[in-house]
Amino acid sequence: MPSYSYIAKTLRGEKKSGILEAEDKHKLARILRKEGYILISANLEERRTLKKKLAVSLLSFGRVSLVEKLMFTRNLKVMISAGISLPRALKILASQAKSKKLRNALLGAEKEIIKGNSFSNALGKYPGIFPELFQSMVKVGEEGGTLEEVLGVLTQQMEREHELRSKIKGAMIYPAVIVTVMVLIGILMLILVVPKLAQTFADLKIELPFTTQLVIAVGSFLAKFWYLLPIIILLLVILLKVTLNTKIGKLIKDTLVLKIPIIASIVKKTNSASTVRTLSSLIVAGVPIVRALEIISGTLGNIYYKKAISEAAEQVRKGAKLAEVLKKHEDIYPTLIIQMVEIGEETGETSSILEKLAEFFEEEVARATKNLSALIEPILMLVIGAAVGFFAVSMIQPMYSMLGAM
Repeated sequence: MPSYSYIAKTLRGEKKSGILEAEDKHKLARILRKEGYILISANLEERRTLKKKLAVSLLSFGRVSLVEKLMFTRNLKVMISAGISLPRALKILASQAKSKKLRNALLGAEKEIIKGNSFSNALGKYPGIFPELFQSMVKVGEEGGTLEEVLGVLTQQMEREHELRSKIKGAMIYPAVIVTVMVLIGILMLILVVPKLAQTFADLKIELPFTTQLVIAVGSFLAKFWYLLPIIILLLVILLKVTLNTKIGKLIKDTLVLKIPIIASIVKKTNSASTVRTLSSLIVAGVPIVRALEIISGTLGNIYYKKAISEAAEQVRKGAKLAEVLKKHEDIYPTLIIQMVEIGEETGETSSILEKLAEFFEEEVARATKNLSALIEPILMLVIGAAVGFFAVSMIQPMYSMLGAM
């Protein structure tokens, strides 16, 4: 879906600008109209060049962490409940912020509020820190006079997200350590051992098989140009990141993670939990369901989930029920979610049912990630065994050939 950079205004003259995804300018105008804005201008965002993507990849290392945003939201809620004015609260929190990026954003938001702009519009100038979900919920809180309650819902949302991320990262530490150690040992063997064996083979004038020649070539290169290794690794990481940010790269990645047996289950449960948790939070905050689905579509990372929720928003706008639309996507959304959403629509208790459903899937993800290391361990052993076997056969085979000739 194309992205548009836009400028919009309310009837009172309040200005808003940013970037939104929409099928065309008419759909963009419709989305903004529902928020109370009139579209003034919109330009199609051009696809970023490789140079720009590299710059974005390098800058992304300076992003504001979820923990910092969580602490900011929690502390802001406490300050507002204590009766501290919003500009003063932002100034105090800016002085406490560790991230320079967050500090500048909070000071900028403070100035915008002093000028007379709303808090949600002020946050809209920093979409890289405060996503559309955050902005929309704050806007609802401002309009309904329930900003303190909305900040509480946002805090709970981020706490759950942080907890889920921590469990997934924790499960991946062991495999990451094993793979890193294996790679380092392999590099040291190639640099220190292989060149010596290569010299021995050269002195004996032994005919070497292709695999041995390949190992020797890599070892000789690393022995001569070892200082280039960190640069090569860094370039490969950046190139991989840029490739995964392209439309084709993202499609390949999102397709693979839904096909790999061990990973697919966790990805499906994680995205399901994120969808129902966010939808529940937005409904509790008072966001209309169609707008809530549009916001959720922007927060989901996987293309297939993004497309499913975007389609759901369009169909619900036309009068369809959410459960009916989700039935078309039973390959990515479990039947339990569809059934519970259907019950919620019939009883009018959608938000509470979704909250319980989110807790269930978050527990499922916790169980799955807890056993992830145990599942990955035998696979790692096979990979390490294959790597050691390949290296051993490549280097020992010429020796056996030489002994056989004698």
